[in-house]
Order: sequence, then C-alpha cells, then structure tokens
Amino acid sequence: MGYHRNLEMIELKWRNRKRAWVNGTLIVLNIMYFLYLEIAGSSEDTLFMLHHGAMFAPWIVEKHEYYRLLTSTFMHFGIHHITNNMILLFVLGDNMERALGSAKYLLFYLLCGIGANVASLVVELNSSVQAVGAGASGAIFGVIGGLFYVVTINWGQLEDLNTTQLVVMILLSLYHGFTSTGVDNVAHVGGLVLGMLLAAVLYRKPKPEPKREYWEIR
Repeated sequence: MGYHRNLEMIELKWRNRKRAWVNGTLIVLNIMYFLYLEIAGSSEDTLFMLHHGAMFAPWIVEKHEYYRLLTSTFMHFGIHHITNNMILLFVLGDNMERALGSAKYLLFYLLCGIGANVASLVVELNSSVQAVGAGASGAIFGVIGGLFYVVTINWGQLEDLNTTQLVVMILLSLYHGFTSTGVDNVAHVGGLVLGMLLAAVLYRKPKPEPKREYWEIR
C-alpha cells in the first residue's frame, strides 16, 4: 500500500508542476528570429547582423540605438550558437520560471539580458576593441546565477537541481568562455552576478506546508 501511495503522490506532484510557458515562448522567439535571419540573409554575416539589431557600441552611444541592448539577446551567430544556448535555456529556464512565477521570470530574463549587454557596453567603451555582439548568453548566465541563489537558500536543492550541479555548470561555462575566442565574457559574468542579485530581490521562499498525518486502516 505504501509503495503504490508514494508512486501516486509523485505522479500527482509531476502533473501539478506548473507549465513554464514564458520560457517556452522565449525559446520559440529566439528560434523564429534565427530562421528569419537565415532566410533573409545569413546569421554568420557580421554586417547583416549589425543591420538587424546586433550589439555595436558606437551605434548605441552615438546614434542612440538603445534597442540593440534588447534585440541582440534574441540573435545568434550560426546554428551551433543558438543550439547551445537554447538547450541550456530549455534545461534551466523552466526551473527558474516555476521558482519566480511567469511574470517575474519574464522581467528577470529581460533585465539579465539587457544588464549583461550594458556591462559589456561599458567595458567595450573603455577599450580599444569594438565588436558586433549577439546572443542570449548574458540572460542565460543570469538564469544560472538566479538558480544558484534560489537553490542555495532552499538548502541546496530545488526540484531536480542541487548546488553542486550548478557550481560545476558555472565553472565549466566560464572556463569554456575564457578559453575560447570571440566570446563576450564580460556579458557572461555580468549576467551571472546580475542574476544572483535580481533573484535575491524577486524570489520569495515558499512557506513550508503544514505536516499532514495519514491514517491507514488495515
């Protein structure tokens, strides 16, 4: 009886798990814009990407094209770029959306993406290197940072995630970024830190449910 009851409780909990529709929508938007760019031109053509919303510090500052701080987060250079990012977002974004709630998660994601780009912009303006940038990595690093905060204050466990998994993911992701060329590591680190800070502001730890006693008649 106890075994079957446990299975029923697990199945009921899984069915009652909230659908992360915002995260799914963000993934669809990224894919749709990528397909549009591929049909209209090429997502690996730097000049083409620049004229379709990618990040470029001089145009943001001198031409006041601030919309690029947002549009560039939905753009990717090539199939490998978008595939890697969307897999990460698919795996982690759902957990963060359920933790925050759909409305807060949307706000959180967009602020992380824009904030990571702002950090990149500030550093780029103070350097001699100015590049065209795009990608959802800043926002995704924000999701990772936010999850790290949420999991930590929940005693190291949230759904199927734990602190060790997230630490390993953070270290591997940062290592890959710093050992690769053409990667905006400032946006990655900025998104990670901003994600932790925003999670601390937006997340509210749920109150523990009162203990229920079960009586079994034999």
